[in-house]
Amino acid sequence: MTTSTRRTMKRNSLNIRIKPSERGLIDKAARLTGKTRTDFMLEASRRAAEDALLDRTVFAVNSKVYTEFLTRLDAAPEPNERLRKTMQTPTPWE
Repeated sequence: MTTSTRRTMKRNSLNIRIKPSERGLIDKAARLTGKTRTDFMLEASRRAAEDALLDRTVFAVNSKVYTEFLTRLDAAPEPNERLRKTMQTPTPWE
């Protein structure tokens, strides 16, 4: 997106009441991530909104498809070289 495009995009304001301690926490996190308070809050709010909507997404399938889905979920993974390597690799915190 070019600078001229950004200038032409209309933005509305959103006002909220916030405790000073919460504002300080948000400001500190925004500074540490190199973002403005607005950008930090907008990104966090957008992510929370998307998560809330995705958590309520319903997939309608027939009983045969659902049974197959459950069968695959319950099945143990097939051992393969990639899985063996993953299980033998030490974790970074060890």
